[in-house]
Amino acid sequence: MDKRRDDFYRFDVELSDRETFFVGKIVALWGALEHEVFTQTLLKFCPPGEENAALPKKMNNAQFSEVLKLWKTHVLDNAPEEHAEILKEQYDEINRLGDYRNALVHGMWDWQKTNPAIISTIRVHKNTVVEAHFTVDDLQSLYDRLGRLNFMIRYPGGVEDMMRARMQDSGYYISRRAASIFMESPVAEDLTPKADNTK
Repeated sequence: MDKRRDDFYRFDVELSDRETFFVGKIVALWGALEHEVFTQTLLKFCPPGEENAALPKKMNNAQFSEVLKLWKTHVLDNAPEEHAEILKEQYDEINRLGDYRNALVHGMWDWQKTNPAIISTIRVHKNTVVEAHFTVDDLQSLYDRLGRLNFMIRYPGGVEDMMRARMQDSGYYISRRAASIFMESPVAEDLTPKADNTK
């Protein structure tokens, strides 16, 4: 048999488009969260303009759970009073969502044969088998919570904080979509919402 014919075949994990959308967004939002926690912590050890600052060992391997502990000690515990409670809520939310996110990202996936609406993951963590089960609505809920979490950890003072940060950054803000349109980037078409003609 000609093995080159195998190139036409692809394994399908059998996720719906909606499930795939939320899984992708969850992975991206968690990555953005880890980046923000790392950056805020890094700035406590290496303020702008200061050269050769010594970093704790926990920052070198960038394991998120360890960086998060440093973030709590150096960012949350030293936050201005008006932001401290909000940041504490975000810290607690990160800890609540961590296991669920790890199940999605590190688990082995399958769907339940007795109920196709449920996706299951299984993994081994610290010599214990960990299972998680979720529906597309669970994924949407996690996506919504991570979106809010990402916003509030950056801007604990809300929209006013966001506007202040954007003005201090460069005096204006441009979205990725707008930048790609102005630069005639090939990603512009993918970032532009499409009209739904199916309704």
